[in-house]
Amino acid sequence: MHNVVKLLGRVAQRYYPSRTLSFEAAHIFKVLQITHENKRASRSLLVSEVGLGEGSVKTLVRHLKMHGLVTTSKAGMSLTNKGSVLFQKLNEAIPAESDMREHSISVGRFNHAILVRGLAGDVGSGIEQRDAAVKIGALGAITLVFRDNKLFTSDKTYDIPIKDQQLTSDVIAKLQPRDGDVIIVAGAENKKTADIAAKRAALETISNHEKHG
Repeated sequence: MHNVVKLLGRVAQRYYPSRTLSFEAAHIFKVLQITHENKRASRSLLVSEVGLGEGSVKTLVRHLKMHGLVTTSKAGMSLTNKGSVLFQKLNEAIPAESDMREHSISVGRFNHAILVRGLAGDVGSGIEQRDAAVKIGALGAITLVFRDNKLFTSDKTYDIPIKDQQLTSDVIAKLQPRDGDVIIVAGAENKKTADIAAKRAALETISNHEKHG
């Protein structure tokens, strides 16, 4: 996954003398996801779903084309074979996500949960995930690990199961986690920010794993 996260970062990189970009790797992830799910994505769809302005989306698409990840036509944007392979690898590492209703550990009106496969041993207190989410506009994020059919949260040890059984049921039903998976729930004042923030925290988790692996 190191090369995948690294490529997302390169796509989101500023090219001189362009202005400072208003998108980053998490937005690239979202755009690839939308395009994969719809087979073809129009610029208006991306503006509506990603939460960026039309100019930023236009620049983002140009960066994707520069890296050979998409092709464009009057009908919209499609993934190339390279883009499809990239998204498939992302989907293997981050196989499930879902909007979540408010619960006992909610930090925002809107909450989005995302699953990172098998990295429970790499997360500490969840501060890195929280900070990653906050930097992109979220109010915060809670990091959980799944073990023995339960969700755990604690300071580094992850030995205290959460008491909110409804949240556990929702996570199992919507994300279908396996032992050792990480679940990050980002909260924000709007749905799009919660979504992007969760993706950013998930990518941060993978990146940290690669650094210390």
